[in-house]
Amino acid sequence: MQFKKCFLLIAGALGVASPTIYATPPVAPPKSPTPAATERALPSARVKDTLADYQRWLDQLAERHAVAGLATAVVIDDKVAFERTVGYADASTQKPITPDTVFRLASLSKAFATALAGLLVQDGKLSWDTKLVDVLPYFKLKDAQAGATATVSDILGQRLGLPRNTYDNMLEGEIPYEELVRKLDEVDMACGVGQCYGYQNVAFGMIGDVVLARTGDFFYRLVDKRIFYPLGMTTASYGLAALESSESWARPHRPSVHGWIPFEPTETYYRVAPAAGVNASLRDMEKWLIAQMGGRPDVLPQSMLDVLHTPGVTTPTELRATPWRSARLKSADYALGWRVYNYAGETLIYHAGAVAGYRTMIGFFPKYHVGVVTLWNSTGPVPSGLMPMVFDGLLGLPHVDWAGIEGNAAPAAATSHKKSKPRTTRGHH
Repeated sequence: MQFKKCFLLIAGALGVASPTIYATPPVAPPKSPTPAATERALPSARVKDTLADYQRWLDQLAERHAVAGLATAVVIDDKVAFERTVGYADASTQKPITPDTVFRLASLSKAFATALAGLLVQDGKLSWDTKLVDVLPYFKLKDAQAGATATVSDILGQRLGLPRNTYDNMLEGEIPYEELVRKLDEVDMACGVGQCYGYQNVAFGMIGDVVLARTGDFFYRLVDKRIFYPLGMTTASYGLAALESSESWARPHRPSVHGWIPFEPTETYYRVAPAAGVNASLRDMEKWLIAQMGGRPDVLPQSMLDVLHTPGVTTPTELRATPWRSARLKSADYALGWRVYNYAGETLIYHAGAVAGYRTMIGFFPKYHVGVVTLWNSTGPVPSGLMPMVFDGLLGLPHVDWAGIEGNAAPAAATSHKKSKPRTTRGHH
């Protein structure tokens, strides 16, 4: 099975720019994590009604031209219960989005990095407590004593002690990752290692260097071998060249008075591959969602998933980041490449991402074995409100139009033309 790749050691990312949040106390992944709650089935009538509603909401999204193109699926009990595409991979040629159209995943890439790390931990190649200074000769922090304690789980759990999004602006300014990661000791610490949350892309990318040092193989090749290939993710890849060589790939778009305008994707965050270097189609992500919910223990064992999904540091600003979070979330934490929310009393495993012209979201409820994934190739937040609407329906919560598509708002592309310059987003994910 052939996989397209861009041969980069460490290439592109994007993720959350939430403020640095202090944890009391910091929590590392437990040695013996508590298994997820006993699974329960959702009422079939409720599921049927929710999927019918989702179809209608997507029709409204399409009618309003609120997105250039979008692909989404709902997975229940290891099966795809709903799949839908809207709009175009390229609005200028009107090439449609299909379930096999490849998108940039942005920060959804982080979960592939943590899954590979988990597999290597099980292989005995490294441990969650492996100290970075023992593996990476270049690694230093301004607080040398604190830096000497930093571990693999600290970088993957976003608790290295650095201010949020350290050096992202310089990465966007074309300064190489290899240079930036060697300048971390020039940054004033926000807290001690392991003591607070601060979302990173450049520092997160160091897991690629750790993997190379401990295995002698490149990070992206091991993800291909250990995750993409066995899961049958046949269009998944790393890097810009791989994206553009895909048989069908979604161009990024910006809004204008004439509708959605495609533009050239950027290389920037591909330079930190573990943080946001993955490209994949909806069909690929359906398989990934099934595996993350425990449906492929031959590839991702449940014992490892329990570690990846265990909260490690609190992220209270998530509780008020958007209207649906303010209304539904009772607690918010970061695990390893995943967010863990208490969503109206239920555990939700979730992540989102954004790079210029692309947005992505994925979330699932372990107890009910149900999840949703959505990928779209344009700026604008409208589609991001659809996923919590689906969650509300599945859980039997009161309906709220979180996406703002049921009123009389003007089409997004027609109302946002003043924000026409494409740029990388370092906002909330």
